[in-house]
Amino acid sequence: MQGNKIIDKNILRGFFVLGIGLLTLVLRKPPIKDWLLVYLWNAVTNGIIDKIVVSYNTVKYPTRLLPKIFKINFLFDYLLYPTMTVIFNQLTEKDHKPYIIFIKLFCFTIPMILVELWAERKTGLIKFKKGWKWYHSFISLNVKSLVTRLWIGWVRKLEEKQKIAQ
Repeated sequence: MQGNKIIDKNILRGFFVLGIGLLTLVLRKPPIKDWLLVYLWNAVTNGIIDKIVVSYNTVKYPTRLLPKIFKINFLFDYLLYPTMTVIFNQLTEKDHKPYIIFIKLFCFTIPMILVELWAERKTGLIKFKKGWKWYHSFISLNVKSLVTRLWIGWVRKLEEKQKIAQ
């Protein structure tokens, strides 16, 4: 079902305002440097991955922000998902048990997939092509979020080692 362009643009604007609001809240919690690293790492890698997915015509974004500049989902790749990843990392910062981390992760990725499925079926914001299914997105989000969490953990350990060495 093709969405109404005006409604689709308003949905994007609403998500943009929501994303900016959330981002301003989550980047206030210390250690801010860690959260900025998580945000930037996630945003940059999202842009690269989405560029590849779009170039293979696997996913298409008929209605998007800045359509003359980006063929990717700029809003999701550079604002919404990185912000959600920061929140996930903040909520799991002290967790060491994998099952707790997975439960918290699913609390983020399942709603994101449900919104994506709704958007794919009811709007013109996203279209799956060439065999792309919801579970590809679900697996990708989970793997990417865990890799980001492992990466910031590794950065923290390197920083601790440097402090001890000094």
